[in-house]
Amino acid sequence: MKNVGQYVKQKRKQVGLTQVELAKSAGVGLRFVRELESGKETLRCDTVNQVLALFGSRLGPVPEKEAAKEL
Repeated sequence: MKNVGQYVKQKRKQVGLTQVELAKSAGVGLRFVRELESGKETLRCDTVNQVLALFGSRLGPVPEKEAAKEL
């Protein structure tokens, strides 16, 4: 999985939701869902977490490959 947007899109399709249904279920706007799934880089983390919560997930720190090698 390359990014959060791809993850959300994959999960949404797995459970059979449209973007409109996902937005309503998460309490966010349709535009937000579209921007998230398209990979927009400047989205509010708390709102992303509202969407991710529907799939039992949330944002968190993950070391990058290079940073992990240095640790």
